Amino acid sequence: MPRPLLISVGTRPEIIKMAPLHRELRQRGLPVAWVHTGQHRDMAQPLYEFFGIEPEHEVTLERRNGQLSHLNALLLEGLSEVFERTQPCAVLVHGDTTSTLASAQAAFYQGVPIGHVEAGLRTFNHREPFPEEMNRELTARLAHWHFAPTHQAATNLRNEGVRTPGIHTVGNTAVDAALAGTARVESLLAQGHAVLPPALDRLRDGLQHRHWRLITVTAHRRENWGEGIENIARAVSALLDAHPDLAVVWPVHGNPAVSDAVQAALGAQAQQLEGRLTLCTPLDYPALLWCLHHSVLALTDSGGIQEEGAALSCPVLVLRNTTERPELIEAGAGVIVGTDRTRIVQTVTHLLRDTAALQAMRDAVNPFGDGTTARQIADVLQQDLGV
Repeated sequence: MPRPLLISVGTRPEIIKMAPLHRELRQRGLPVAWVHTGQHRDMAQPLYEFFGIEPEHEVTLERRNGQLSHLNALLLEGLSEVFERTQPCAVLVHGDTTSTLASAQAAFYQGVPIGHVEAGLRTFNHREPFPEEMNRELTARLAHWHFAPTHQAATNLRNEGVRTPGIHTVGNTAVDAALAGTARVESLLAQGHAVLPPALDRLRDGLQHRHWRLITVTAHRRENWGEGIENIARAVSALLDAHPDLAVVWPVHGNPAVSDAVQAALGAQAQQLEGRLTLCTPLDYPALLWCLHHSVLALTDSGGIQEEGAALSCPVLVLRNTTERPELIEAGAGVIVGTDRTRIVQTVTHLLRDTAALQAMRDAVNPFGDGTTARQIADVLQQDLGV
């Protein structure tokens, strides 16, 4: 049996962004296998079903505490066992999670070449986002192939001394996933399939018959816990009061540091707004795509939604002080607003009132690619590995 190309991921965003590459490799008949590293197991299964993926391997995590060092140790030991058993010809990792770094470490120790998808993103601040920024840098020192989403990301890698032959500017697989996923969601809805959760039924009716304007909000970054989340929630409350035709869907992260603050600021208001404020559990990927596709803009501290928003022509207001995706801002598809309540309210209000400014953001050219990223990555791997 040929040695497999092994995709090693474990969080929801990683699964979404590696699914197009998995599909492309399978369509070419290449030996590809998937190891699930265990972090987002409950959220992972619906994604695997949506993308038609059945992981061949899984690391079972028995976490005794929430320390990153403990998680990294468990992953490193578990992944080393998987890699030793499967003898992959290459390990493919994504982005900036603890899974990413541990997978790269385990592969490096066994002399297996590493392909880093979404390489080269930088904020140049090791504490924002934490620990993701350092995970990216460390993975870059271990990787053989660096699949950079943009020219700026490729430049960042060259500036750090990464050998140019290993850098490939290919776009972002998030675009591949968002475009194909949205088309599938809309097709399923048109056929009468129950794609959306009950929490969105009332919202969908309001958009269709009451002409609400939708904003999607997500916030979960560690650096925003506490005052940051509280400020975002107060801004959302003020916007709903000021704009009677505005609707907000906020899939609230399950961590009490986030959910308690959101419920304290908005829980009572949600009961009074007749469906205009939807506070729900984290949405599955199809439902999130539907929300972004139908939103006038998004407020988020997520990196992935910055890419998905650009792919779906949904302007993004970044709820952070920095972004490792500056191309979004440079292209005019996004604005950094941080977590200052006044700035968030003023920026959203301006865009809701100035339709030309909002449309200019919607019309911005997507800096993250055209939906062919998985094909380009597969071309490189196939040529270099001779598979």
